[in-house]
Amino acid sequence: MSDKRGDMSLAKGLVIAAPRSGSGKTLVTLGLLAALRRAGRVVAPAKTGPDYIDPVFLGRAAGRDAVNLDPWAMSSAQLRALAAQQATGADLLLVEGVMGLFDASADGHGSTADLAAHLGLPVILVVDADRQSQSVAPLVSGFANWRSDVRIAGIVLNRVASARHERMLARALAQVRLPLLGAIPRRAELVVPERHLGLVLPDEVDGFSLFLDAAAENIGDFIDLAALESLAALVAASDAPPAALPPLGQRIAIARDSAFAFLYPHLLDGWRSAGAELHFFSPLADEAPADHADAIFLPGGYPELHGPALAAATSFHAGLRAARDRNALIYGECGGFMALGEALVDSHGTSHAMAGLLPIITRIDRPKRVLGYRRLLHDSPLPWPQGLNGHEFHYSSAKQSGLPPLFEALDAECIRQMPMGAVLGRVMGSYAHVIAGA
Repeated sequence: MSDKRGDMSLAKGLVIAAPRSGSGKTLVTLGLLAALRRAGRVVAPAKTGPDYIDPVFLGRAAGRDAVNLDPWAMSSAQLRALAAQQATGADLLLVEGVMGLFDASADGHGSTADLAAHLGLPVILVVDADRQSQSVAPLVSGFANWRSDVRIAGIVLNRVASARHERMLARALAQVRLPLLGAIPRRAELVVPERHLGLVLPDEVDGFSLFLDAAAENIGDFIDLAALESLAALVAASDAPPAALPPLGQRIAIARDSAFAFLYPHLLDGWRSAGAELHFFSPLADEAPADHADAIFLPGGYPELHGPALAAATSFHAGLRAARDRNALIYGECGGFMALGEALVDSHGTSHAMAGLLPIITRIDRPKRVLGYRRLLHDSPLPWPQGLNGHEFHYSSAKQSGLPPLFEALDAECIRQMPMGAVLGRVMGSYAHVIAGA
């Protein structure tokens, strides 16, 4: 690798993908990040799609923040610019895929393969070898030849049962003529900690550091790191900065703690680049937003896990009311939207008083999660384009009385959804997580 890390054109990248979810791509990505970091490499992590949780795990393994690259919500130009920006100063950009390589949203767009094609990066395919042997060859061959604009550069086998099993797999794969970079044995310590709707972050996972150490050791032992690095392709330089949504204001107070943890780095970076001042505060610590802020952003998170603390956060509530009274823009997404309401009823049926800036009551009462991409239209005080791309992911519902919605919404297939959120003066919010302009 070159030492000229400031030259974006010299950075290289790879995409880690799999035939299906559960094959081991997160294990391999985390292990590679940790193992390469131990070897002295600077590795920039990224995650495909609208995921708040995996990037935190990836950042922990890499020792630097991860970025989301969303091929459904972002334009090709924005993807390339964000990838180039993330790769600056690194030896390698390592992108973890989502679901199976060719799995996309309901409209057929937004797959890991789409991202690899946009960026021109080769794919390392992680194949779960459990309960199969020679059949691995036609599986890999099919994936390798499915799309001419997606290049599978190498194979990693996961959950290999024995040396004999590995030999059988390797002989079969020889017919496919793709490099076999390594075979990871089936071991109990290599099970990635369970993550569920973002309710688990690395600091909340018992033994995450031990898991990461085990992953780094095993990946370093069983994958040929030098061969893998040699397959990486140049990350194309981008002269244009990543397209960004305009900042909510000149001085933005942003809630950030374990109750409000869902923040996309590309949005914050774009606001900084536009000259906005960002001031962070913790509602859980009963901190009020900066009293000179002309905009307040309450991002998504887990307010339902912190109902009593948020109900008792009188300084936080008073700060929001003062901001409303001075005509600051106040915007909440999902958990932040819930915190702006009158009350939050948790999964046990206990009601917790919220800030009371919007006449809504939210309840954790959905038997199934509400999940999907959203095309959003608005005519509101938000200083953003009228058309936006975002996503929705929650188990709660909101009951409101008579307020105009913040967004008209379509799903990925352009099927009309129920209007989302509420607007009252310059206070507004919804369950949508906004990613980019449409």
